[in-house]
Amino acid sequence: MKLKTAPRMAVNLGRLKLKNPVMTASGTFGYGEEYADYVDLNKLGAVVVKGLSLKQRLGNPPPRIMETTGGMLNSVGLQNIGVDAFIEDKLPFLRKYDAAVIANVYGETYDEFKKVTKILSAAKGVHALEVNISCPNVKSGGVIFGSDPKIAARVTKTVKEETSLPVIVKLTPNVTDIVAIARAVEKAGADAISLINTLTGMSVDLKTRKPHLKNITGGLSGPAIKPVALRMVWEVVQMVSIPVIGIGGIMTAQDALEFLIVGAQAVQIGTANFVNPHATMEIIEGIQSYLAANKIKDINEIIGTFQP
Repeated sequence: MKLKTAPRMAVNLGRLKLKNPVMTASGTFGYGEEYADYVDLNKLGAVVVKGLSLKQRLGNPPPRIMETTGGMLNSVGLQNIGVDAFIEDKLPFLRKYDAAVIANVYGETYDEFKKVTKILSAAKGVHALEVNISCPNVKSGGVIFGSDPKIAARVTKTVKEETSLPVIVKLTPNVTDIVAIARAVEKAGADAISLINTLTGMSVDLKTRKPHLKNITGGLSGPAIKPVALRMVWEVVQMVSIPVIGIGGIMTAQDALEFLIVGAQAVQIGTANFVNPHATMEIIEGIQSYLAANKIKDINEIIGTFQP
């Protein structure tokens, strides 16, 4: 016997309240408008837009995408139109919809993070910021902001000082101890954490003996990384008190539910959008069906119910 009323799907990410836990992952959903013909944006918990920099960025030269077994390598290089153009040309479209808008921000210096944050915080229709600390700090010899707890904490603090919006910090998995990074950004004031970003990988063309990607290495995403992402989310959830958003290889409702069960408050759908433009809708419907079939009235009843 199924539930007579639809299960409650709303979740809270601290001060950020979502109608359901399904979000899009930055860089895989454009600025939202690109998917509007395939997806009812009103049904999404949140739209996380492409990473935004202070100025327009062209990204890396092609080829910059390569399909792999169970996934995809990309070295797009954070191509985007810049924060000012986003506010003027893209944000008005997103304001029409009943979905939280989360702006992903990045910079190559602390000052860039500060300036982008300040501009976005003054814009109408942005509900939260997601900070990409997987980019290189050019003033520190290219060291990745998210690879060192102290540097990650400083970026978090820099952003927090410039905004009253909820701040989500997105973690890179390319570190020795992701828990140490998570605890550092929590202590620095992060309102939530999202993980994981892509794993660094590469692919070689046997005919030419050259890399398939012009940039040589790229970020690996897709189903192949899901077990790694699930493990890291589980580890982090146990060691922080702020909400965690699970990302990595989520293709189906079952995948999403696994992340919720190990303690993620919400999930982001990334590479699945390229394979199946309707993926987010199917995942939302699949979660609802699972809850109804198992007589679970509220999605929060299953979050963090993992039994090791």
